[in-house]
Amino acid sequence: MRDGEAVKRRSRRRARGGNDAPRSGIPGQNPHLEVPYITRGIPPYDLLGEDALVRIEATADRILAEIGIEFRDDPETVRLFRDAGGQVKDLGAGRCNIRFEPGLIREILRSAPARFTQHARNPKNSVEIGGDAVVFAPSYGSPFVMDLDRGRRYGTIEDFRNFVKLAQSSPWLHHSGGTICEPTDIAVNKRHLDMVYAHIRYSDRAFLGSITAPERAEDSIEMCRILFGTGFVDRHCVIMGNFNTTSPLVLDGVTTRGIRAYAGAGQGSIHLPFLLGGAVSPLTMAGSVAQCLAESMTSCALTQLVRPGAPAVLASFLSSMSLRSGSPTFGTPEPALGSLVMGQLARRLNLPLRCAGNFSTSKLPDAQSMQQAMMSMLSAVHCGANYILHSAGFLDGLLSMSYEKFMLDADLCGALHAYLKGVEVSDDTLAFDALAEHGPGEHLFSTAHTLRHYKTAYWDSALDDAQPWETWDEQGGADAVTRANRRWKEVLADYVPPALDPGIDDGLQDFMAKKKASMPDAWY
Repeated sequence: MRDGEAVKRRSRRRARGGNDAPRSGIPGQNPHLEVPYITRGIPPYDLLGEDALVRIEATADRILAEIGIEFRDDPETVRLFRDAGGQVKDLGAGRCNIRFEPGLIREILRSAPARFTQHARNPKNSVEIGGDAVVFAPSYGSPFVMDLDRGRRYGTIEDFRNFVKLAQSSPWLHHSGGTICEPTDIAVNKRHLDMVYAHIRYSDRAFLGSITAPERAEDSIEMCRILFGTGFVDRHCVIMGNFNTTSPLVLDGVTTRGIRAYAGAGQGSIHLPFLLGGAVSPLTMAGSVAQCLAESMTSCALTQLVRPGAPAVLASFLSSMSLRSGSPTFGTPEPALGSLVMGQLARRLNLPLRCAGNFSTSKLPDAQSMQQAMMSMLSAVHCGANYILHSAGFLDGLLSMSYEKFMLDADLCGALHAYLKGVEVSDDTLAFDALAEHGPGEHLFSTAHTLRHYKTAYWDSALDDAQPWETWDEQGGADAVTRANRRWKEVLADYVPPALDPGIDDGLQDFMAKKKASMPDAWY
C-alpha cells in the first residue's frame, strides 16, 4: 500500500475510545431477527431430588479432594490455585496435581456472575446469558462440510462465511457462534484471524473467539478492541472463548493460558468437559455428571482467580458410546437425562449453563439425524440451558457441518421459540368471545378473535409441507432435505451484509495483514 493511501485509511479511523457506547458504526435493526434472545416462559425440569443432587455434589468434591486435577505447562495457573488454598504436588516435566478441600472451588466461584450481557456490534442484537434467557448458536468445530450438490468435503473460508451469513439471516438463531467449520484452506496459525473477521464483517451478532493457542485468544480480543473500542471492551463482555478440559481430570497449559487471556480482559468463557462414557468418564451417567461438575467448576474457578466477576459459563458435553465399535453416539437418551441433572446443578451454583444441542451421528440430514437432534435439543431446552451451541448444522458426530441440516435445525429452533413461550392465560386467550360470537355449530373463521390473532397464533415453518398429497405430488414431491437445499441457496442469494464502519474495517484488515506477515504459514 502507498504511504498516502495508508494515511487516508488511518485518518478515517476513530480513536480507541473510553466511552460506554460501542463504536462499531452504523447499527440498525436486523430485519431477520425475531428476538435477540429467548426469555423462557416455561420452567426448567427438575429430574432429581435433593438427596441425589447432594450425593453428586459430594462425589465431585471427593474427586477434587482425593484425586485432584492435573495441570500441565502453566506455572502461573498453578500459583493462582496454590495461593487460593489448593494442595499442589509437583509431578515433574511441567505437570502438577492440585487437590482442593471440599467447598473451596465453590467459594471461589461466588464472585462469578449468575447472568451477564454479551454485547454485539449491533446493540439491538446483544444477548443475555443466564437466568431465564436462552441463546441459540450454530454448531462448532467440524473439519468437513457437506451439501446435496457437492457431498462431503473439507471446509473452506467460503463455507465458513456462508454459514455466518446463514446464521445472520435466520430469525431463530441469536448468536453467530465460533468455529462454525474449519477453513482448511488457510494456515492453522492464521485462520483464526479470518474467522473472527468473518463474524465481524458478515454478522452484527455476538460471537466466539479463538482458543486454539493463547496468542490466538489475544488476537481475537484485540480485534474486538478495534471493533468496540478499548475502553468499552475493558468494561463489557463482547467476546467469549469455548474451552475444553482434557478429560479425565486434566487442564493443559494451552487451555489455561487461553482462559486467563479471556478472563484477564474481562471477557466471557465457557468451560466444557467433553465426556465419552466408558472412555474418558464412567459409563454410568451419575458418575459422568459428577466428573463433569468437578472439571467444569475448576475451569470456571480459574477465571475468578484471574479477575473476580469475569463471566464464566458452566458446561457439559455428555456422550454415550457404542461399546462394540468405540464410536461416540449422539442424541441418545442417557446423555439427555444427564443434561437435565446438569441444569439442576448449575442453578444450585448460580452459574449460567451451556449444554447439548442438535446432536446426531447420522451421516446424512435424514430421519435419524432429526430424531437424535430432537432428543438432545429438548434436553437442553428442558434442563434450563442458557447458551446452546450446536443448535444448527451438527452432523456425522460433529465431523461434518451440513448446509441442509443447518436449515432444518434452524427451523426447529423456530418451533422451540414458540414452545418456550409457554401458554398465556388471559381473557383474550381464553377466547370466550370467539365461541359466543356465532354460537354452537358455527365455524370460527370469521370471528373477531380469529381475525385478530390469525397471523401470530401459530408458529409457521419455512420448510414444512402441509399441502394435500395431490398438490405436493404435482409440485414435484420434494422431501424436506430437498426443500432445505433450495432454501439455503435462496437465503445466500438474498443475503445483504450489515453495515460496518469503514475506518473500523480498515483497522481490522491492517491488524490481520501485519499479524499474517509476522509469521510463516503453519499447517499443523
